[in-house]
Amino acid sequence: MTATQIVLVAIIAVAVLAALAAFSIASRKPGPDWRAGMDVRALREDRSRVLVAATPAPVTAEEEETQVTVEAPVESAGVRPVEVVKIEEVSADEAGVTRRQFFNRATLALFGTFSIAMGGSMLAFMWPNLKGGFGSDIDAGPIDEIRTQVFQADGSITPLFRPDARAYIVPITDEELAGSQFVDKSLAAGGFMALFQRCVHLGCRVPWCNTSQGFECPCHGSKYNYTGEYEAGPAPRNLDRFVVELQDDRFIIKTGQIIESPRAPEKSVSYPQGPSCIAIESAG
Repeated sequence: MTATQIVLVAIIAVAVLAALAAFSIASRKPGPDWRAGMDVRALREDRSRVLVAATPAPVTAEEEETQVTVEAPVESAGVRPVEVVKIEEVSADEAGVTRRQFFNRATLALFGTFSIAMGGSMLAFMWPNLKGGFGSDIDAGPIDEIRTQVFQADGSITPLFRPDARAYIVPITDEELAGSQFVDKSLAAGGFMALFQRCVHLGCRVPWCNTSQGFECPCHGSKYNYTGEYEAGPAPRNLDRFVVELQDDRFIIKTGQIIESPRAPEKSVSYPQGPSCIAIESAG
């Protein structure tokens, strides 16, 4: 199971867990309504209850004669206010969102946001960029212009480097292609191939050595001829390359399709054609 497949399985698992959590929170029902079993008249009486005042006690004639008129508090006049606490239940619509519902929805929103952000980041990291840049089809320009830049007046070659494709465009003749392991694999078009810049040993960028007419990795000394075939060092195989094609005489590099190839038993071109750049730097 590849790393890409493992990450995809992890994303699917997170999405399933998020869906289950959302369903679990959304399916929670409030407890039974205790008012459903009460009598309607009792509920109506509770809602209409107000402050109750005590009825003043009757006063006899004798008491009235002996009674002195005094401004007395309300209690002395026989009125005793009774404080009644009125508790009225409201409906769910009137009450709005309860604290429990608020926290449940907030938790769900945070978990959903985190899951979407993590899943989107993983997909953006793994998925090829189909709208331009590495991972898409790169237009390297007209084939005639590429030919002019690659072939030099002294008979040597200088690969054309395309930073957006992370590739070296190198020449290969029909005879060299026919005798190589790259024939009939859509790896050459218009007499050129596109080599991935990365060394297959530990991923260093492999620079071009003009004196030896090959690629030489400064990290651990792996060497390749100008068609990317393995020549020396700890690299396990040839340089990787991209599928290419011509569209209206324009060289198209399909950077979403990286092709690996084993070491060639017979090389299609000679190497080295001069001093090695690694040996020159070591001597210096």
